[in-house]
Amino acid sequence: FMSEDIIFRNIEKSDTEALWNMMNQLDYETKFMLYEPGERAKNLDRLQGIVDNAVDGDDLFFLALDGNEIIGYITAQIGNVRRNKHSAYIVVGIREKYRNRGIGTKFFKKLDEWAEEKNIVRLELTVISINEIALNLYKKNGFEIEGIKRKSMYIDGKYLDEYYMAKIVR
Repeated sequence: FMSEDIIFRNIEKSDTEALWNMMNQLDYETKFMLYEPGERAKNLDRLQGIVDNAVDGDDLFFLALDGNEIIGYITAQIGNVRRNKHSAYIVVGIREKYRNRGIGTKFFKKLDEWAEEKNIVRLELTVISINEIALNLYKKNGFEIEGIKRKSMYIDGKYLDEYYMAKIVR
């Protein structure tokens, strides 16, 4: 079910600090993002640069909000040289209590529209191999496993593999 009060919109330059706070919160809720709890540096200038590239440039940065609170995002960063600018790298984060409510599906619908508009040929991402919820979402939206990054993450005293996944858009 999708709660009526969830709003979807592109990021704005003024969202940077709220976005950092949401990402930091996500670090405490899931083991499947890059950072461990408390490890994310509060480097707002760096994050502002990413936000500005989406607002002023061609990258995608799309949010889900519950009221004024950011509860999810999807980003797609286009390759920055001629040989890979047909390709975009995807990152998705959704707060724990909002999962399995159709937000990811809505994000990937927006991603497909954006990719078509920007003439993107290839969408790619990595996902920890045991993250079933994310794997199912990506597969449902046309992504396929292309390879394995063996022992690429160290979580709870174990080395875990990541899958390289991609979707060829056209």
